[in-house]
Amino acid sequence: QKATHSENSQGKKSQHAEEATFYMNCRAAYLSVLKSSLENIKSREQLSLVLQQAGRNPSQKTIDKYWTSQTTTLNFDDFCDILKKEKPATKAELLEAFGKIDTDKTGFILHAELYKILTTRGDKMTWDEVNTITKQADFNCSGKLDYSKFCELYLTTREQCCRNARDRLEVQSRWRQQQFGNQAETPSEGIPLPVAKSSPRIPRKTDPKPRKGDSRTPSRPSSAQSGKASFSSTVSVSGSSNRSTKLVEPTTVKEWQCAQSKGCFYLEEDGEILSHKYRLHFPQRSPVCVTIKPLNVHQVEGEVSCPWLSVDTALFILKENETPENLQLVGFTELQNKEMFAWKGELESGIYWLLPFTTGCRLKKGKTQITGEAKLLYRDEDGELALTKDFQAALLEIFETIDLDGNGLLSLEEYNFFELRTSGEKCDEEAWAVCKENFEMKKNELTRQGFMDLNLMEANDREGDPSDLWVTLLSLGYNKALEMTEACPFAVAVCAERCRPALKAVRVEAGGSQLSRALCRAVVGKGEAKMLDGCENIVVHTYKWGRRITSVIENKSENRVIIHVNNEQSKNCLNNRGLTAFAVEVAPKSMMVSQHVMPLDEQEEWIYNCVHSLL
Repeated sequence: QKATHSENSQGKKSQHAEEATFYMNCRAAYLSVLKSSLENIKSREQLSLVLQQAGRNPSQKTIDKYWTSQTTTLNFDDFCDILKKEKPATKAELLEAFGKIDTDKTGFILHAELYKILTTRGDKMTWDEVNTITKQADFNCSGKLDYSKFCELYLTTREQCCRNARDRLEVQSRWRQQQFGNQAETPSEGIPLPVAKSSPRIPRKTDPKPRKGDSRTPSRPSSAQSGKASFSSTVSVSGSSNRSTKLVEPTTVKEWQCAQSKGCFYLEEDGEILSHKYRLHFPQRSPVCVTIKPLNVHQVEGEVSCPWLSVDTALFILKENETPENLQLVGFTELQNKEMFAWKGELESGIYWLLPFTTGCRLKKGKTQITGEAKLLYRDEDGELALTKDFQAALLEIFETIDLDGNGLLSLEEYNFFELRTSGEKCDEEAWAVCKENFEMKKNELTRQGFMDLNLMEANDREGDPSDLWVTLLSLGYNKALEMTEACPFAVAVCAERCRPALKAVRVEAGGSQLSRALCRAVVGKGEAKMLDGCENIVVHTYKWGRRITSVIENKSENRVIIHVNNEQSKNCLNNRGLTAFAVEVAPKSMMVSQHVMPLDEQEEWIYNCVHSLL
């Protein structure tokens, strides 16, 4: 048994060493072409180039597989995923390919035959390119190619290419740190640390025991690479505790004065998530309850399934100090009652900002390909254009989503959120007056029927061409089957005991550095802190809030660090990155989110077991 345990331990160490080498090679190849591993691949040519730097020789067919007509960018994680699938050719595979041409098994191929094959099959080469091969004396003689020697040189050259990439990475590391530092304000980069910060809390034996069904068992992983700092963090959650009710509203909350608004998360092509942002004003100090939850926009409850109802939501409450840019985190919605998340406390008079947040674990690009296209329009018996029943249902969902105050009418301000999202332009007072003349309105606000007629007019203007209608639908998160899969409507409510709060949706945009900073500070303030073994300057904060877990990596050192994150031992989990293993790069003196994790099936037990290792 000891021998078996030792073999298993050695095997895991070897596996971890291989992973570390793999990610180092990935990064070396990536940074041979791009300035930072946080910069995206933006073209087919860049993809081909970084694959070549990683020792691959991608065909046009391979590039087509990963860069489709819908692809706009690929990130470092995508690149690592591609390299895992596209293994480099071995010598045996190369010799087997040449052997199919050399039917006599002589070990040679005539140049004439080589010209014919390479210029007419597969990714066709030019005569000059083939000449470059046949003129090499090392593996050519008497008009023939010694393909065994050619394969040896090919493999040697490939390895040299990878080695050169690693050497450049090592030599230019300082320069690359400066490149990273120039982008320190972007949300995906590190958030600068405060000048003075207390040491993380190190749990002792006297700390309270974890609750049943919510245990943490930190330990040094058996897979930790020798000489490299690492640790594992484990959180086990029973299925029954996933939806436990923790929110207890005050008995008098129904008598409090409330302000409500709808909003929506929108998923962009590059995976970025946009949402409404809110300005909140309190005329005086008051006890407050702030909530957010996904919104069912269907007219009849349970009539149609809503995939977005499983999307997690949260609100971060920030107080404005002197300027809108100077915001201070007050709290966030960590109390839970089913799909609703809430924050309770007292707020002073003043201006606050509510920043909606979702982890991206459930609101992400789907892999399911939609075949066909739903019909939006048809001709009636009189030959007039009409909206199909399915399109009408989608338009009603959209109306419910953009009707922020829920009064069943669209004001010009509400309608402009719709216009900016779908066309990038606003409707002015003059154009709104034209709408009033042509479409049904009440109190200078557009009715549901007026909204439907407006879309029908757009179809008539295009003589039945639905192209512009599809632009609208796709920008609002619908797929070609008229399913809202890339958006999540939500409802925000603010109730105060002593005054009437004023809540106003201001704009739709990405969370930005303010939200990233608030999220990191919330996790650092509430979560459990663990230092990497032997590396006190690298701290991983892990926080379970509701049915999600967030980890933040804090880098107190003067140097950039690469952290390998491995979730392979987790059970019934999904994360926002879509990968079980990946690497993150953290700038000096900063912190950044490593990952968000949620249960795949909320009815079953889920175990978060993550190993963080310093590469």
